[in-house]
Amino acid sequence: MPINDLVAGQNTSGAPLVRTEPIQERSAARIDALLDAAAEVVDEIGFDRLTTAMVAERAGASIGTVYRYFPDRIVLLQALRDRAVVRYRQAVVQGIRAQEPEHWWMAVECAIDAFVGMFRAEPGFRIIRFTDAERSGAPEDEQGQDDDFFAHRFAEILSDEFGLPAGDELTFHLEVVVEMMDSLINRAFVLDPTGDERFIAEARVVAREYLEKRYGDKA
Repeated sequence: MPINDLVAGQNTSGAPLVRTEPIQERSAARIDALLDAAAEVVDEIGFDRLTTAMVAERAGASIGTVYRYFPDRIVLLQALRDRAVVRYRQAVVQGIRAQEPEHWWMAVECAIDAFVGMFRAEPGFRIIRFTDAERSGAPEDEQGQDDDFFAHRFAEILSDEFGLPAGDELTFHLEVVVEMMDSLINRAFVLDPTGDERFIAEARVVAREYLEKRYGDKA
């Protein structure tokens, strides 16, 4: 499976959630500006206190402009989360391209590195968690779809590029790793804005030991 398929069909503006379609370049820039403002506010006061009025004020836009793209704060938060998830996938692709890993574990490390990088550099990412759809108001039947998407696509990459056995079992094991990394790396940033390296290091150990127990040293 081509590495690029990890982000195939995705965009960074949360297009499926906004009211105005198709999204032209100018509209996409406005949406990104609104989401940037929302991310700043979320980092400062948390997602639960965010209002569309705050976003409008921070972005220097009218409240009507906000409502043009986002009918309410829930849709706005969902779009912010979706953009962050897509940017994470893009960062994984960029990391794998840059490092050209020769072993499946090195590819997994690229994914972990990208996750840590998002916590450090992507506004709003620490609040709107990768595996927590409830925080952004996703319906129950949609919860976890990003985890499943990533695990499924990444499993195909590990199978095609590194020879791990394809199938639902590999996807499931990667879903477990996603859950563990989400918990441990979130914990690393609770008190330390740069990330407690002890938790980050242990997260790598946990993920590697869990996967190596099942797939050994297969290359």
